Amino acid sequence: MITVHHLNNSRSQRILWLLEELGLQYTIKAYERDPETMLAPESLTQVHPLGKSPVITDGEHNLAESGAIIEYLVDRYDNGRLRPPADSPEALRYRYWLHYAEGSAMPPLLLKLVFDRLSGPAMPLIMRPAAALIAAGVKRKFISPQIKRHLDFMESELSERDWFAGDAFSAADIQMSFPLEAAESRGTLESRPRLLDFVQRIQQRPAYRKAIEKGGPYELLS
Repeated sequence: MITVHHLNNSRSQRILWLLEELGLQYTIKAYERDPETMLAPESLTQVHPLGKSPVITDGEHNLAESGAIIEYLVDRYDNGRLRPPADSPEALRYRYWLHYAEGSAMPPLLLKLVFDRLSGPAMPLIMRPAAALIAAGVKRKFISPQIKRHLDFMESELSERDWFAGDAFSAADIQMSFPLEAAESRGTLESRPRLLDFVQRIQQRPAYRKAIEKGGPYELLS
């Protein structure tokens, strides 16, 4: 039996969704973020030294990193449903988007989150005005242009096909869901109808909805 070490409001929601798409039996071991710091609990370090989620346990295997977990589950259990054939033109696109999601799309979104909080309650009151000026400058000159470039790129890619790897839904779309839902929750998809449509279509999938039911509240949707 596969066990998903599931942290609320995290990338591990994608793994629950994938398991539902694959029709696999699994159990959830739930972990809650610290309400003040929003960090994962220390108990996750007992599962993996970095103390992050997702992590799955499948027999003797303990595996971390969303992309690695998706590749493992698809390789072992999929039988060709959620991955293009190896000799197809879509196979290279599938591999690209599977790694692009975390390697390229997420870093500027994460930087925006960090700099949005730079002048918040964690910063000493006397330093907040200076921190706000620094954060605004970095976001204006670097972070926002990078986010725009990536979102424009993704929007243009979906103008040529229904899904990221091609005309068929694949595990690469599951991997791409987190950065796009993060962007949508921050209001950055309003002028990008194809990306908004992608988010709406994935959220209508029965397996996606079942994963939300099992995984609990998912604040990226709010």
